[in-house]
Amino acid sequence: MEALARAGCVAADEEAAELAEAAAGDLARLATLLERRLGGEPLAWVTGRVDFAGLAVRVDPGVYVPRWQSLELVERAARHLAGRPAGRAIDLCTGSGAVAAALAARRPGARIVATDSVPAAVACARANGVDALLGDLFEPVPSDWPAHTDVVVGVVPYVPTGAVHLLPRDTLAFESPHHYDGGPDGTAFLGRVVAEAPRYLRPGGALVLELGGDQADAVGDAMERLGYERIDAWSDAEGDVRGIEGMTAAAS
Repeated sequence: MEALARAGCVAADEEAAELAEAAAGDLARLATLLERRLGGEPLAWVTGRVDFAGLAVRVDPGVYVPRWQSLELVERAARHLAGRPAGRAIDLCTGSGAVAAALAARRPGARIVATDSVPAAVACARANGVDALLGDLFEPVPSDWPAHTDVVVGVVPYVPTGAVHLLPRDTLAFESPHHYDGGPDGTAFLGRVVAEAPRYLRPGGALVLELGGDQADAVGDAMERLGYERIDAWSDAEGDVRGIEGMTAAAS
């Protein structure tokens, strides 16, 4: 659609197709959706959904929009549930529940709980079939989960406060900074998760986190100090660091 291209949308044709699908033949609705998108509103909020890891994930306005960068996070977390028919996973800062839903699709027998501190996010994740709980990080996790969790996974806020203003225009204009702001160096939430996860992980359990920039060094050092093993950071095809994982010591 020419209007989208003129507005600077890189994938104008694909966006136009998604808007048309969401409008379902209603031209008045299509005009409204187009106006919202041209105003900079995230496409997933306009259409109400996003394709993630082969799933159509509902995304309500105000809820964090899952990104392609999190796909490797899902695959790595899923590997730690392989061969464990009754495995358990905790998804922190779940947002729409996309990561938890993708894990459930790959490991149908696993029990997965997700947490978020935002009521709208919890409601959206539940609408996506996720067992989502309201609260800060591990706080709402059931009392029988400590020492019995196979993998903790999370896309927690990790953008340094001073770099939040560098995010894309639609992100800054519409999404809440709390989706991204990870404190002065971006590791405020990452550090908390690294410190608290061992209480919940079983021996040989894994922590898989998304991060960026040069945070892998600081987070990796913290993981080493806390006794994590097999620590591994990964990068995308462009060489940008995207995440880190590590495991607790296996039972002797």
